[in-house]
Amino acid sequence: MKTVSNCVEDILITQPYLEEALSRNIINFSALALELVEPISKMLKKDVKPGAIMMALRRYNPPITLGNSIKMKRVIQNLGDITVRSNLTDFTVKNSTTLIDNHAKILEHINKDDKLFYTFTRGIHESNIIVSSSLNDFIKNHLKNEAFLAVQKDLSAISINLPQDNSKIAGLYYHFFKRLAWEGIVLYEVLSTTNEFTILVEDEFVDKAFTAIKRVKS
Repeated sequence: MKTVSNCVEDILITQPYLEEALSRNIINFSALALELVEPISKMLKKDVKPGAIMMALRRYNPPITLGNSIKMKRVIQNLGDITVRSNLTDFTVKNSTTLIDNHAKILEHINKDDKLFYTFTRGIHESNIIVSSSLNDFIKNHLKNEAFLAVQKDLSAISINLPQDNSKIAGLYYHFFKRLAWEGIVLYEVLSTTNEFTILVEDEFVDKAFTAIKRVKS
């Protein structure tokens, strides 16, 4: 049988901001309890008093905060360079039997100039090609027989070099996403390799996003 404590835990797990605020003792228990009366009453299909919810909140034991873990602190401190590339375009193309061959021809051209920005991501139904905007006409010409689903110009990429053991640390990306969300920054796309993490934002957000990521390191 589900209890008030179970409901509180379910809600906090899906709202990490609340869970973090509780773990840092920077939240008003009474106000939060009043806010949770309606959703918890619906979950239990009966009226629940704020006092019962407040007691459950005070008894809730959140996991050790990611920011206080020794491993997490070490990884954050060892984050590498932050690189910004502007004047980018994102092409979204429907997957087809000819896309890979056409893409290979594009790669032949791009490989001649290592100053160009380029990434390629293939999904189940579509693929994304992100390139320096100077290649826009070239891409459109070589993919003229493909089905373009979207083309977004005026993008910037912010890349962060990660320590080699980053894949062993749970919640590392959460620190970046949390900071960016708090700053109201809209992410157009997210890319990653084993030791690199890249966010793609519209040009209007790039300065704010760069500052937010720097604050993660500080």
